[in-house]
Amino acid sequence: MIDTAYFVAAAALALSALTAAGYRRRTKRTFESIEWMLGEAMEDRFTEESFDESRLSALETKFAHYLAASASSSRQIAAEREKIRRLIADISHQTKTPIANLLLYSELLEECGLPEEQRASVEAIHRQSEQLSFLIDALIKLSRLENGILTLTPRRCPVQPLLDSLQERFAPRAEEKGLCLRMEDTEEQAVFDPKWTAEALGNLVDNAIKYTSAGGVSIAVRRYELFVRIDVSDTGIGVGEEELPRIFTRFYRGEAVREQEGVGVGLYLAREIAAGEGGYIKAASVPGRGSTFSLFLPA
Repeated sequence: MIDTAYFVAAAALALSALTAAGYRRRTKRTFESIEWMLGEAMEDRFTEESFDESRLSALETKFAHYLAASASSSRQIAAEREKIRRLIADISHQTKTPIANLLLYSELLEECGLPEEQRASVEAIHRQSEQLSFLIDALIKLSRLENGILTLTPRRCPVQPLLDSLQERFAPRAEEKGLCLRMEDTEEQAVFDPKWTAEALGNLVDNAIKYTSAGGVSIAVRRYELFVRIDVSDTGIGVGEEELPRIFTRFYRGEAVREQEGVGVGLYLAREIAAGEGGYIKAASVPGRGSTFSLFLPA
């Protein structure tokens, strides 16, 4: 009787061991199969034909179907982006020449000694053509950034060349308005895309000069542990506290500036560029006393 009980117990233990070993093998194969499918998906090689459904567990089959759907969705997104890229390229190409001609002919007309009333009309055409050119250019840049067609390539760079380019670009315009453009030299470095960061800062400086009638604009750099901050400060009209949360939205223009030229995309574009570089923009302002826009770049 004891021998029989011992035999039954031994058989049960052996069966349990075999069952556990079989379970471990199936679990290991399942994880290996999922790992393989993930690897294929990451290399963009996974397709529904890549696996034999009859050999897979329910978990593996569901996971395979999910990856197949994700791969199909990725291909559709890539195709849509390519359509958008071609559309943007066509818009850019087709509008460039007409706008350039409008600017050229309006400049020629301004030199023809026209009567005062006609000269005013020609000058208005020229200003509106410049604004249209800026708007189309800004919208094309935004579309490229938002659709991933144009990618930022941040790298560690000195900040001073960025400031020098802003000085060269905007000092003449500030001087025309009787403003002082001050810039503090710096030895700091940060991680940013030089071309697109110049675009973002250029929009901040452009606004500062545009909305300042007396005093000046200053640019200063401050270093923190994780970020380098570039401040663009002015002594202009300022922004009300209730408007500060909205000034970075697309096409928003405050009540105080709606009579002046502008399209309301400069700050939005600057914010998108900063976010694409791992940074951000903050604004502080006192109506009637000026504003400070701070661009934070990863240090």
